[in-house]
Amino acid sequence: MLERLGLWLVETIGTLGYAGIVGLMALESSVFPVPAELVMPPAGYLAAKGGMNIFIALACGTAGSLLGAWANYVVASRVGRWVFVRYGRWVLLTERSLERTERFFASHGEIATFIGRLFPVIRHLISIPAGLARMRLDRFFLYTGAGAAIWCAVLLAIGWIIGKAGGTLAREVVQTYTRHAVLAMVPLTILLIAGYVWWYRRRTRRKDG
Repeated sequence: MLERLGLWLVETIGTLGYAGIVGLMALESSVFPVPAELVMPPAGYLAAKGGMNIFIALACGTAGSLLGAWANYVVASRVGRWVFVRYGRWVLLTERSLERTERFFASHGEIATFIGRLFPVIRHLISIPAGLARMRLDRFFLYTGAGAAIWCAVLLAIGWIIGKAGGTLAREVVQTYTRHAVLAMVPLTILLIAGYVWWYRRRTRRKDG
């Protein structure tokens, strides 16, 4: 059954083509439950078999991710704050905590947006606080795009490796590779955050001096 599912995913992505990658990744990057693990690895698998260009697939996946994230951003920036202020108490979110979140994104939105795109669950939601804080769009697109491109590249590589090895694109195999990739990114993320904290404190001291 898992083998049939893998073949169906590959056939579906092959039929939908690059436009399908854009559309599905746009849904994945918004609040709709379309896992990227069902989109990009089949594209990588097809690339390994000569059915797709891996660089075009990466560009399409990144573009779709940006489109979906931008949709979240627009909704949050235009109507989100009102909704959270009015109904946030039902999920233990006060207006004061919302204001703290907005101030945090005003100062650290870039690093939060970039890192958030690298991890499951968080990447679907990170554009919402960015929209609430009205993060500058040029920075939002830059850091969202960078994080999305890395994640899409990881998933494409997983599909490409499985395809080159002659394996079956079973979902459980993809999930195993994905877990390993996420675990590998944790220490790199810690180093990135430590470097950012050092840079930010140094910049703050210079301004104060």
